[in-house]
This record gives sequence, C-alpha cells and structure tokens, in this order.
Amino acid sequence: APMFAGLPELGISNGEDLKETLTNCTEPLKAIDQFQMENGILLPTLQSALPFLDLHGTPRLEFHQSVFDELRDKLMERVATIAEGKEDDRYGKLEELLEKSFPLVKMPSIQPVVMQVLKHLPKVPEKKLKMVMADKELYKVCAVEVKRQIWQDNQALFGDEVSPLLKQYIVEKEAALFSSDLSILHNFFSPSPKTRRQGEVVLKLTQMIGKNVKLYDMVLQFLRTLFLRTRNVHYCTLRAELLMSLHDLDISEICSVDPCHKFTWCLDACIREKFVDGKRARELQGFLDGVKKGQEQVLGDLSMILCDPFACNTLVLSIIKNLQELLSQDALPRDSSDLMLLLRMLSLGQGAWDMIDSQVFKEPRLDLEVVTRFLPAMMSVVVDDHTFIVEQKLPSEEKSSLSYPTTLPDAFIRYLQENRVACEMGLYYVLHIAKLRNKNALQRLLPSLVETYNDMAFGDIFLHLLTGHLTLLSDEFGSEDFCSVVFDGFLLTSYSRLVPFWCPLTFREYTDTNTRTEKFDAVKSAFLLQG
Repeated sequence: APMFAGLPELGISNGEDLKETLTNCTEPLKAIDQFQMENGILLPTLQSALPFLDLHGTPRLEFHQSVFDELRDKLMERVATIAEGKEDDRYGKLEELLEKSFPLVKMPSIQPVVMQVLKHLPKVPEKKLKMVMADKELYKVCAVEVKRQIWQDNQALFGDEVSPLLKQYIVEKEAALFSSDLSILHNFFSPSPKTRRQGEVVLKLTQMIGKNVKLYDMVLQFLRTLFLRTRNVHYCTLRAELLMSLHDLDISEICSVDPCHKFTWCLDACIREKFVDGKRARELQGFLDGVKKGQEQVLGDLSMILCDPFACNTLVLSIIKNLQELLSQDALPRDSSDLMLLLRMLSLGQGAWDMIDSQVFKEPRLDLEVVTRFLPAMMSVVVDDHTFIVEQKLPSEEKSSLSYPTTLPDAFIRYLQENRVACEMGLYYVLHIAKLRNKNALQRLLPSLVETYNDMAFGDIFLHLLTGHLTLLSDEFGSEDFCSVVFDGFLLTSYSRLVPFWCPLTFREYTDTNTRTEKFDAVKSAFLLQG
C-alpha cells in the first residue's frame, strides 16, 4: 500500500512482514510483542511508560502518531534551518538526507519531509528531478522551487503551465473593456500600475519565475510569439507588468540583466501620473539614444513596452497637453523637442508588431508631414472652436454672422486615414473634445472617424473610452441632430461589429425598428442604460 511504500528498501518492516510473521508463528501474542519491540521507538526508558499509557486507554497508534508528527515537524524545521545557515557543507547534508528519505516519497506521512528537502536544494540531483517529473502526483505536490528546476530544461512543460494563465489574462482584459460599468471616472485606464500588478495572473507568473532568468526569458518569448500571432496589444501590457512586478520584489537577478528595466521603470512612473514631464522625457530619450550598436534587438522589446495601451494612452494624453501649451504660446509643433520625443516613442510603440515580425530592429521613420501638416491642421480645428466660443460671448451688436464650421481641413482627414501615429492622435483629440462636453466640435469631428487607418476608430479600446466619455453628454441624447451624428453618422456605420460591445440590442432589433424616431428611442435608451 502507498501508505508504507519504500519501507522495505530501508530495511524497515511493513504490513507484509507482520502478515508473514503472524502466518508462520506458533504463539501470535509473543510474535506481536517481539514485532513491537523491534519496530517501536528504540528508547529503553519508554518500555516502562507504555503500559502506563495502556492503563489510561491511550492506543499505541495514537501515541506513536503524536511522536511521529512532532519529530516530523522538528525535522522539517531543521531542514529549513540548515538550508538558511552558512555552513559550507549544508547542501551536502541535505543531499544525504534526500538519499535516505527519497525511497519514502510515496508515503503520505513522510512525503512532506522529502518535499521540504527538495525545496531547499538549489540544485536537485538530475535523477531525482526526472523521477518527480515522470510521476504526475509527485509533480503536482512538489514546491514551485523544484518545478522551476524542472521547467528550465523543459520549455514545453513550462509552456503548458503558463498557457492557461496567459489566456486568463486576455479574458480579464477583454472583460474590463466590454464591461457595462463604464464612465469617465471608471474606465479601462483607471487602475494604477501598482494595482494592476496585484492581479492574479501577474502574481502567479512572478512566483513561477522566482529569480530564474531562464524562465523569465521563456515567458518573454511566449509573449513575443503570441503578440506576433494575434497582434493582441494586451501581451505588451503583460510584458511591462511582469518586469515591474519583479522590480517591486527587488529581484535584481532579473532586473539587472533586462536591458529594458530602467526605461520601463521610468515609463511606469509616467503612466502612474498619466503624463510624461520634461525631466522624465529626457531620461527616456537617454535610454533610447543609448542603445548600442550591435544591441539593436533591444528596440524590439522597448517597442513592445511602448505598444502597451497604458503607455500609449499616457504618451497621447501628454501630446494633447503639449499641443495645448504650444497654442497658448503661439508656437508651432516642430519647435517642441518634448513633443518630438513623444511622437518618436509613439511611433516606436505603434511599429512594434512590424519590427518583431520583420526582425529589422530599427526605429521607424516618422513622416515629417505629421508634424508640419497634420498637427497644424488639428490645431487649426482648436482655433476655430475657440474663435466661435469667443464670438458667442460678444455683445449682440458686435457679433458677426459666423456659424460653427462643419468641414475639416483636408490634411486632418487624409492623415487620419493614411498614418497610424496621426490617427492615434486624432482619436485622442476626439476623446479630449468629448471630455470637455464640446457638442459642436464632436459633431464636426465624428464623421471623419468612419474611415480611419486600419479601422482604428472601431477598435475595442477607443470605443470603450468614447462610450465612457459620451456619458458626460447624456443630456444631448435628447437631440435628434446629436443622435444622428453619433449613431447614424458614426457608430451604426459599422454596427455589425459594434452592437455586442456597446448596446444590448441585437442586429435584428435594429433592422426591425420601424421608424426613425423609434430607432432613436431604442438606441438612446440602450445607451443611457449603459451610461
């Protein structure tokens, strides 16, 4: 029976021996006494105490079990003490104990001791590791410290352990994006980096990796491969979160060898504050400019870290803030070195997939016309808006017949369609306008989002943010003109993809709604319920 597995190998009698003794003896009671003497606790002074326990009705099993439990706990404590000590031969002692105890590894009462010894050995003998790996039950119960030693030479086995966690991570991110509990104050980007790193998946992966650089590199390779295969940017988030989780735990063994550590640490502080200030911008630039010749591959990992939606969100928010400051100073975008660096990092992040796919580790060239034509066009839209607002505040006799502009500069529309970096900035400018509750500007801008680079305006993250921002304008949904722009003019142009995301109505329910008014009422109700 497993309960006594391995005893004969150590020369200790088990149930089979007792059965044989009783089968072959002529005086069973004497044979039992003899068996107890030979196999009980070998302590002479105990012999006189045992009958005393008998008189108190304490079964011998109960007594031996309590002594056994006490000794086992003491032994496990001693193993930990030896391992944490400073003696040169401490691991030799543990290996010796492992040799003696390993035959009993299948015995439930002894197994914890064997596992404790394995756990504290920095290098478990290869033969023992293979025996643990080959036995599903043993592998299941062994400590993560032992599993790390198995995983580091078995990438497929490690992949099997990590894969469900990576799937869970993506499911959780998508659940957050598609949540109906949404507002300007509670959206995908609300949790701080520190809070996100407390997530179950990140904590489990951090524990699985420990201080093992080889396992860390394996996880990064899994993330690169999955990002390449799926284009899912949440793998980039996990890449940064994992590194910063190890940073939080002061795992210098890994942080010191990851060339992205200091860059990620600095960027993490910017994400926490949702802004890249001048000092940190220069620090980040120093890291980018410091990539040495022959080590360009680092750009692949840096681009992944910048492709993280939380990093991208911080960069574009900083760009919008930067543009506002330039407007107040009557300055042009091309004159701001901080803005040029933010664009450089945004461009590097947006090009992450292409860089990793092509294995050409070179910063993507930013189209200069994004700076010289697109951004001035975007700023001219802001100026139009300010001009109209000032005009409305003038006394009636000083007002001109100026009406709010309805068209947009050609350069603005063209670059939304043709350039990834420009499109990202344009989308965030729309969010900025919605946050200001600027109904006129929103009605002017939304139609331009029907056709965008790679359909970015219909991406999950942008739609999630836009829906949250639109809750600020809930009063405006009483106006048919506003509903017409938001729904007919933008959302419903691609509603076969959108309906599951933002509204509980089905496609059939939209098409079955008879009149225009009824459709607006149905859509408006659904939206307000979400908001």
